[in-house]
Amino acid sequence: MQPMITTHGLHMPKLGLGTWKMYGKECTDAVGRALAMGYRHIDTAQMYENEGAVGEALADTSVARADIHVTTKVWRDNLTPEAMRRAMEQSLKLLKLDYVDLYLIHWPSPTMNLPESLGTLVKLKEEGLTTNIGVSNFPVALMKQAVEEVQAPIVCNQIEYHVELGQAKVLNYARSKQIAVTAYCPLARGLLGDHGEISKIASKHGCSPQQVALKWLLDQEGVAAIPKATREASQRANWEAQKLQLDDSDRQVIAGLAKDHRVVNPAGFAVPWD
Repeated sequence: MQPMITTHGLHMPKLGLGTWKMYGKECTDAVGRALAMGYRHIDTAQMYENEGAVGEALADTSVARADIHVTTKVWRDNLTPEAMRRAMEQSLKLLKLDYVDLYLIHWPSPTMNLPESLGTLVKLKEEGLTTNIGVSNFPVALMKQAVEEVQAPIVCNQIEYHVELGQAKVLNYARSKQIAVTAYCPLARGLLGDHGEISKIASKHGCSPQQVALKWLLDQEGVAAIPKATREASQRANWEAQKLQLDDSDRQVIAGLAKDHRVVNPAGFAVPWD
């Protein structure tokens, strides 16, 4: 059985499949292959424009709906109550689902009314359209506002996190509140293949640098990872990474790497990070 994160009612496999920039039949086939391989955590978003393709795979699979964790996200332009409800209804229609397991605010917006937006998320949860609610790309200051001031039942913050980007502040805060962290771009968008230190660890274990980087994340308390993988070989390699056994010396090397390489920083709306 896959390792799970269970907190505040969340029941989410630690390893998932990311689907950003997957479209059409390629996306449907990739999600279908992943489910057949054993993946039970699929991540998509309104902004990805592929919920329909993901929905085709979900409709075709023989895996029971109750056994699949589906996350989707509402875009930053749709954070008013009316717009968020329309977005949720459209996402469910495209995904061919009655509910999603986790619904996230994809990016914070400087014009959003956070209590109002979170209140709408809570209503969607109460109506059974999503089992759990959360956020994405929220720094600690916004997390504190959401959790401590608004007291929203946030169960997850999805952020960029990998061996070359430290997220200690967000992780420490999330753990203090038993909130899960999902790492997107866990392989730094394919930039780890030539990484000297990670490659040395990979050689030691007879695996790839990407598998080392992924297992480093999956070994962490309360952290899930959603690497994008379209090809069967890549999906299989990520799946097999779960079997890797890193040791303390490996973790010490990774801890000593520079942690300031951000690969996602959208011009014009990325929020100041802690």
